[in-house]
Amino acid sequence: MPATKKPAAAQRPFWRKPLEDLTRAQWESLCDGCGRCCLLKLEDEDTGRIYFTDVTCRLFDGQSCRCKDYPGRKAKAPDCVKLTPKRVREIPWLPPTCAYRLVAEGKDLYPWHPLVSGSRESVHDAGMSVRGRAGPNEDEIALPDVLDRIVRWPGMAPRAKKAVKK
Repeated sequence: MPATKKPAAAQRPFWRKPLEDLTRAQWESLCDGCGRCCLLKLEDEDTGRIYFTDVTCRLFDGQSCRCKDYPGRKAKAPDCVKLTPKRVREIPWLPPTCAYRLVAEGKDLYPWHPLVSGSRESVHDAGMSVRGRAGPNEDEIALPDVLDRIVRWPGMAPRAKKAVKK
């Protein structure tokens, strides 16, 4: 007898479901560990434009690109934003590479995302994380000096690879 094919819905990766339908474990696994959301952002009050800096949250671990105290982050970093499906759709500063943003927009994950590649290191190997690019943390820099730390790369998506000519 021929093998029975699974229904198409069962073959789809879980991140193709609406954000609201993800389990807590699935939700947490969407984070690729790039650390871009842990960079301080500045907003121009007149234009609403968001500027990324290379200054990190006080709880950011530059090697792992993860929070040093994820469960207790809100107590130690009150400005930390807990992402929810609603907030993901409203927050203008989520990087264009953010898996939460991509899923909310109905897009697929990048090949370097750990859920696609199978490796937590792939986001770093692809140069998509802040590892090696982050500056001081917010406790190590005077507030006026943060303006000198504005960078463009966290708000940019990777360039599409050019077709190889044969």
